Amino acid sequence: MASVNPRSGFCNSNSTFYSKRTPIPLPQNPSLDVTTFISSQAHRGRIAFIDASTGQNLTFSELWRTVESVADCLSEMGIRKGHVVLLLSPNSILFPVVCLSVMSLGAIITTTNPLNTSGEIAKQIKDSNPVLAFTTAQLLPKIVAASSSKELPIVLMDEQRVDSVGKVRRLVEMMKKEPSGTRVMERVDQDDTATLLYSSGTTGMSKGVISSHRNLIAMVQTVVNRFGSDDGPQGEQRFICTVPMFHIYGLAAFATGLLAYGSTIIVLSKFEMHEMMSAIGKYQATFLPLVPPILVALINGADQIKAKYDLSSLQSVLCGGAPLSKEVIEGFAEKYPTLKILQGYGLTESTGIGASTDTVEESRRYGTAGKLSASMEGRIVDPVTGKVLGPNQTGELWLKGPSIMKGYFSNEEATSSTLDSQGWLRTGDLCYIDEDGFVFVVDRLKELIKYKGYQVAPAELEALLLTHPEIADAAVIPFPDREVGQFPMAYVVRKTGSSLSEKSIMEYVAKQVAPYKRIRKVAFVSSIPKNPSGKILRKDLIKIATSHSKL
Repeated sequence: MASVNPRSGFCNSNSTFYSKRTPIPLPQNPSLDVTTFISSQAHRGRIAFIDASTGQNLTFSELWRTVESVADCLSEMGIRKGHVVLLLSPNSILFPVVCLSVMSLGAIITTTNPLNTSGEIAKQIKDSNPVLAFTTAQLLPKIVAASSSKELPIVLMDEQRVDSVGKVRRLVEMMKKEPSGTRVMERVDQDDTATLLYSSGTTGMSKGVISSHRNLIAMVQTVVNRFGSDDGPQGEQRFICTVPMFHIYGLAAFATGLLAYGSTIIVLSKFEMHEMMSAIGKYQATFLPLVPPILVALINGADQIKAKYDLSSLQSVLCGGAPLSKEVIEGFAEKYPTLKILQGYGLTESTGIGASTDTVEESRRYGTAGKLSASMEGRIVDPVTGKVLGPNQTGELWLKGPSIMKGYFSNEEATSSTLDSQGWLRTGDLCYIDEDGFVFVVDRLKELIKYKGYQVAPAELEALLLTHPEIADAAVIPFPDREVGQFPMAYVVRKTGSSLSEKSIMEYVAKQVAPYKRIRKVAFVSSIPKNPSGKILRKDLIKIATSHSKL
C-alpha cells in the first residue's frame, strides 16, 4: 500500500482508489444479526421515533421491548430463518419495528412501494415468494389482489376496521405480548441475507438486491461514523425522515442506521412541504434529509418559508439522489447561511453508500458526489476497452467494500454482469475521480430514468407499450425537467393505418403503472434507431429530444 497517493487515494500498482476516510470498525463475531448489533450500541438517546402528525413516540426501551415481542409472535407463527416477509406500508413509526423484528429472526424483509399497482406487487410476490405480509388497511386491497393465487397471511399495521379477508392479525396485539424468553433462537450469521429490496439494478427490469447482515452492519457503522462524530452531544440529533423507508436510503439510515447512536427520527407518513417545515420547529429537528427538487423549492420560497416557520434548531441539510450544481449550493448558502449542506451518493446494490461530502468545505467542490465512503475502494474502468484508468479520466465507476450486495435474487445472469469474481460492483455510472479523491458523476451508463428520485426502467415501459395493438415499435428515454429531474418520454412507431394519439398512449400506460412511471411526453417516428444487434440507441434519441428543449 506504500504507493497510495495521499491526495487522491490512488494506488498506481493496482489502479485502485482507496477511501481517505477512517476505516470503519466491523465486528469480528461471524454469528451476529443487524438488529442485535444496533440494539447493543451504547448511546445516550431516549426517544427513537416520533410520529410527526400525532406526536406519538417510541422510546428506545419501548422499541427494543416491542421488537422482542413481535419477533416472539412471528416465531410462534412459524416464521423461520430464510423466510421472506413482505412489507407494504407508508412511513410510520412501526415500519422499523417490523424490519428489526423480522431481521432478528434471520428472516428476510422485502419492501415495496405503496404507489405500485397490484400487478407490479404481484410480480414481486411471485419472485420473492413471501410467507407473510405486513400492510395497512388502506393498502390491504392491493395485497389481496396481488396475491390472489396464494392466500398470504396478513398482519395489519393500523387499527382501522376491515372486513375479514383470510388470516389477518394485528401488529398492535403482537406488540403487547410479553416476551417469553423461551423462543427457539436460530443462529444468524453476518453472511445471511437480511433484506431483499427491489431495484431496477444497473440495467433493465426490477431485480431483488440481496443485502446481508454484514452489509447492513457496515452501512450502520458508516452512518454512525459520518454523523456520530458531528457537532452536539451524542444522542441529541433529531432527523426528519422525509424519504420513503421502503427505499434503501430510508431503510438504511432511518429504519436502522441512525438508531445505533441514539438519534431521534421524526417520521412523516408522506412528503408534504408544509408538514415537513412545521415539524422542524415543533420537534426542534437538527438534520433535514432531502432530494434535489425539494432543496430547489426551499431556495425559491426562502423568504416566505423563513417568515412562516421556525428553523432555528436546524444544523444541516443532507441531499442525495443527484449531485448539486454550483448555483444551487451557492443559492442555498445565501438564503440559509447558518445551515451546512452535505451530499451523498449510493445505490441499492451498495446498501445506500458509496461517496459523500461530510463537511461544508467538501460540498464546495461543486458538482461532486463526495469522497469515497469509509472502507470503500473505487476503480474507473473504460466501458469499451475494460482498461482501468487513473485520476481525472472518465469511465464507469466500480465499487468494492463491506456494504456491496451479495448479488441479485435468483438471477445469476444479472449478478455476473454487475458483480465480478473479485467483488467489484459495476455501478453503471460514468464518473471520474479527481486529484483530491472527489468523485464526479458525469452521466448514467445505466439508462435508468430518475423521476423525483424514483427509478424508472425504460425497458419495462417499452415492453408495456409493445402490448398496445396499434404500436409497432417503441423506445423510452429520460426527458430532463427542472421540477422532477427527468420524466419518461416515449418515441412510438404506429402500425400502418393507425391514428393513435399522444393522449391515448399516455392513458394506456397510466392505467397500468405507478404514477411515477407514467409516460409524460410522446413523439411519433417512422423507425426506432438501433445498433446491429438490435439494441435501441437511446443516446441518439436523447440528443434529438433535448436539442428541441433546453432545461
